[in-house]
Amino acid sequence: MRAIWKGAVSFGLVNVPVRLYSATENHDVQFRQVHRTDGGRIRYKRFCSIDGDEVAYDDIAKGYETEDGQMIILTDEDMADLPTRSNKEISVEKFVPEDQIDPMLLDKSYYLEPDKTATKPYVLLREALEAQGRMAVVTVSIRSRMTMAVLRVRDGVIVMQTMLWPDEIRAADFASVEDQELSDKEMSMARMLIDELAGDYDPDEFEDDYALAVEALVKAKVDGGEVQQVAADEEESGEVVDLLAALARSVEKAKTARGESSSTSAPVATKTPAKKSTATKAPAKKAATKKTAAKKSTAKKSTAKKSAAKKTAAKKKAS
Repeated sequence: MRAIWKGAVSFGLVNVPVRLYSATENHDVQFRQVHRTDGGRIRYKRFCSIDGDEVAYDDIAKGYETEDGQMIILTDEDMADLPTRSNKEISVEKFVPEDQIDPMLLDKSYYLEPDKTATKPYVLLREALEAQGRMAVVTVSIRSRMTMAVLRVRDGVIVMQTMLWPDEIRAADFASVEDQELSDKEMSMARMLIDELAGDYDPDEFEDDYALAVEALVKAKVDGGEVQQVAADEEESGEVVDLLAALARSVEKAKTARGESSSTSAPVATKTPAKKSTATKAPAKKAATKKTAAKKSTAKKSTAKKSAAKKTAAKKKAS
């Protein structure tokens, strides 16, 4: 596990340095939106609803919409003036009975691990919470925004659970459930059903059958060869790739665009100026042709001179 936050729990004059770990993780099945015909990922562009132009990240600001539909644009300077807390402290405000905290108020859970030098005060707080049957209501600043949370003990570890603000709990604003007259026989049957299904909670008795079914379905398609090979979208990808591998892929992509075989392994520098080298080699061939022709003509001339000399010598002897 990797700590996501470091700080200290403070209550009274006691200060306990701790590290924060996420106590939960999401195992929901995640699907991608893809093109049905070729499996390509669906990408979305950020565009302005007024002028229809695509908007760059640098031109995006925070906006607050009022109840009457007006938009208030907030600048970075405006946001900097808002009250924030950046201190690394989990401050205990009070200790309250466990049954006073409505489970609906509880949000995300985190494990607290003490520093090696703070094990004793950590254990002291843990034992005191369990002995008194109470939770510690605390304030904490995570990602610069202050929030409420509670500290409780689970399996010998102090757990911090952030809390929703009271106004974030919605009221049940549907038609009220009216009381109904229930007969003794109906109540007896209901109690009998509850007794029949009564037992202790064992998490191992339950499983995510949907996730298991999706996993089996995907495996069956893989085994059956129903796999769509999709080219990696390197431009859109946020992955950090090896520079040499990126260059190699760029070379292969360039070769494919020119209709060349991807099996050749010539460096990029020798392949890039292919057209120029062809253009420069053409005159060289012509020059070579001219030289060859010149040699041939020279050879013919020298042969003609020799034959003429022989004829002249023959005439002199005859005379």
